[in-house]
Amino acid sequence: MNVHFIAIGGSAMHNLAIALHKKGYQITGSDDEIFDPAKARLVSYNLLPGQIGWFPEKIHTGLDAVILGMHAKADNPELLKARELGLRIFSYPEYLYEQSKNKIRIVIGGSHGKTTITAMILHVMKIMGIETDYMVGAQLDGFEVMVRLSDSAKYMVIEGDEYLTSALDKRPKFHVYKPDIGLISGIAWDHVNVFPTFKNYIDQFRIFAEMIPETGSLIYCNEDGNVQEVAKSTRVKAELKPYKTPEYSIADGITSIKVNDRRIDLRIFGHHNMQNLEGARLVCESIGVDIASFYNAISSFSGASKRLELIASNPQSAVYKDFAHSPSKLKATIQAVKDQFPDRHLIACMELHTYSSLNIKFLEEYRNTMDLADTAVVFYSRHALELKRLPYFSSEDVTKAFGKPDILVFNDNLKLLKFLQQIPMMHTNLILMSSGNFDGLNLNQLAHDLLLVKNDIKGN
Repeated sequence: MNVHFIAIGGSAMHNLAIALHKKGYQITGSDDEIFDPAKARLVSYNLLPGQIGWFPEKIHTGLDAVILGMHAKADNPELLKARELGLRIFSYPEYLYEQSKNKIRIVIGGSHGKTTITAMILHVMKIMGIETDYMVGAQLDGFEVMVRLSDSAKYMVIEGDEYLTSALDKRPKFHVYKPDIGLISGIAWDHVNVFPTFKNYIDQFRIFAEMIPETGSLIYCNEDGNVQEVAKSTRVKAELKPYKTPEYSIADGITSIKVNDRRIDLRIFGHHNMQNLEGARLVCESIGVDIASFYNAISSFSGASKRLELIASNPQSAVYKDFAHSPSKLKATIQAVKDQFPDRHLIACMELHTYSSLNIKFLEEYRNTMDLADTAVVFYSRHALELKRLPYFSSEDVTKAFGKPDILVFNDNLKLLKFLQQIPMMHTNLILMSSGNFDGLNLNQLAHDLLLVKNDIKGN
């Protein structure tokens, strides 16, 4: 099979290209910009395009498929050539479905927890020796790539993002995957540039739930009112499997869970992660993994990249990196660290980086989300506002929206860095939360410098 990628440098796209290369496909690609880590990973598989830019001559009748990346526009010259030649054109979600349409598709949806739940399931399946294909939105320990495709696996586990399929296809990605087993972890309004009302946003999850066949299962968090409403729709045909947070305890900075009169220590922590754990358990149960085997396997799970990821620590302090950026994720992450280490001063530093978070009308959704932090810090970039063509707002607007008068607000990353470098870190935890990198700060280096930890530093 010969497959060409238009915008091969994207996070999902380059992983799919590598997965198909490993499957034995012939891969070509183009892009107008490619940055690390995608660039380095494409180089390692000899898939990096020789030149940057779009080249219609790469499109020819010998191609079996053309895969269109999210940032490729309708007037892309390679896309126009592919259409002219009548080639089969897919978005990457469509191609994932194409590769998995004869498998049992397990799709993990929700406004938060998708990556972690997917990672938990894959961790258990690997330890149990259950072969599976997958797509997950973070690099996982023990997994070489973020996408795996094969002809032999019975299952395909997919992190089901609700964002748009492509610039030309306005369906949410998780609709394209057509789940046999679906999970919804929680629903909290996000992506306001695409879903302008909360009702419109919830409707996407309702459609997802209604797509699951009556022979399948809908696993859902029964502690979330919005998810309950979706699950109880009369049009949902699948078997309903609700879950709630299991009982757990914290002692000496370690979270454990009781299973059949046995205490199992976990490497992860936080109320939201215990909730995620139960959702993952029900998915694994649906494919035949018993409860004892699940917990034996999950006890060695240490999390996914940038999901409460410990990047530096000493006996009195720790620095974590987290993808949290939406209001619900922000609140859950702060709660988790405060609960785990109640006697430590907690500094929570977050970046307003996404379209939603930088929208002045959406800022009110963040009210009281950082109240549990002893020191709350918010950063936003004027440059990011300009790129997204959003109106400027002031530090006072941020303070008012968060409803925390003592919150510290920065819009210059060098001033933020100077502030963080001066933090006395004795009996203190710092969480750095963003879907970006605070305008280019090396967070790993910062963490190690703060705690005077000697380690190899590999970028952010």
